[in-house]
Amino acid sequence: MPELKRLGFLASGRGSNMLAIIRACESGRLPASPVLVISNNPDARALQLGSEHGLEALHMSRRTHGDAASLDQAMTAAMQAHQVDLVILAGYMKKIGPQLLSAYAHRILNIHPSLLPRHGGRGMYGMHVHEAVIAAGETETGVTVHLVNAEYDSGDILARRTVSVEADDDAESLAARVLEVEHRLYTEVLGKILSGEITLPE
Repeated sequence: MPELKRLGFLASGRGSNMLAIIRACESGRLPASPVLVISNNPDARALQLGSEHGLEALHMSRRTHGDAASLDQAMTAAMQAHQVDLVILAGYMKKIGPQLLSAYAHRILNIHPSLLPRHGGRGMYGMHVHEAVIAAGETETGVTVHLVNAEYDSGDILARRTVSVEADDDAESLAARVLEVEHRLYTEVLGKILSGEITLPE
């Protein structure tokens, strides 16, 4: 398998995980080139950040392409036009379409703010996850990097890292600590994929 060097991102909001990866590429810590970010949200901070760092930044949603099939086709075409090798979800709040899943089978990554399979699935994202962890009285949570398939949060797990839940944590304080781990782990996993230490399925 050729080295995966060109990165495309899908993001719906601030894109902090995307920015952490871009900075790792710019500093030489990751031997990869971020080339494209697509967002379903025209006001996403991720689009502005992408532009500032030299990425093509595109708003693509049902508002721009009407039906789901047309949107899926356009997103796939954009990734392929930019010769993207690896698609990275960075807070993307929409389900990936079947054409993009097929074109990039085993080449779409996501990061989830819990120890999957706990607190995963439809509707479990962002602060909802941390609120659920606190409500369950858990003493440990974490971060999971996994491959994306047709079902929410159910693809092959590539790495996990634990984060302790402190007695005085609320969802906001827990989220802040988990996010710091997300930034580090996502970059580490990408580095291992690029070096061949982690081999993705064919």
